[in-house]
Amino acid sequence: MATKIQQILESAPRNSVLFSSWLSAQGLDTRSQHAYMKRGWFDHVSKGVYKVHGTTPQLLAIISAYNTQQGKSCIVGAYTALDLRGYSHYLPMGKPTAYLFTDKENKLPTWVSGGDWDMHVKYMTTSFLGNGLLGVNTMKVDGHDLLVSSPERAIMECLYMPSASSSLLDIYYIMEGLTTLRPQLVQSLLETCTSLKVKRLFLYMAEKANHPWYKALNTDRVYNGTSRLMITPTGKHIKKYNMTISKELAEYE
Repeated sequence: MATKIQQILESAPRNSVLFSSWLSAQGLDTRSQHAYMKRGWFDHVSKGVYKVHGTTPQLLAIISAYNTQQGKSCIVGAYTALDLRGYSHYLPMGKPTAYLFTDKENKLPTWVSGGDWDMHVKYMTTSFLGNGLLGVNTMKVDGHDLLVSSPERAIMECLYMPSASSSLLDIYYIMEGLTTLRPQLVQSLLETCTSLKVKRLFLYMAEKANHPWYKALNTDRVYNGTSRLMITPTGKHIKKYNMTISKELAEYE
């Protein structure tokens, strides 16, 4: 068994966690797992979850393990995805934040979403862009495979966040830098999107930024509804999109 545990430790993801089901698949049954924890090889993290003794799991490595070991699909999105892809327009102060998204079938356990890690967790369970992985790619970060939103999807996730109404101008600054979005993917995401707020804000910002890819969109195929949206409680009404947004964004040039 010493050889078996050594093989497992050598193949274990760095700075991550080990799920009991994954250890069993490697040939280490639950009784042996408990025995090795007693002998100090593993530390208990949560029910059915361990870490190698002496290591400090990092959040993104944990998310990678959750996906790869458990067959789940937790997406690293919004501002975090944009940062990983080089689109961040400012450096965060203090501990960074990880914006994570799943549908109900892949919901994160509370020990992950509520844990004290190297990053703050902002987690949402939503299917506003469908239940699939439209606009999501596998990206290797520090040796770990992660599902990361494309810039096209990530900016929509930023607009979907509850905090979006208070940071519209900041999001628009990001939109200004998204000069090379792929219109076919944008079109598919907009047609899939179920949030009227996201669709109207996205199209308004893209048009305002005068991006060439915006002109390639077929906006007639995007259902935007007819009801008036109060994105902000006060501000300026944008007639074309029938929504009220902050005055600072509406008047920004």
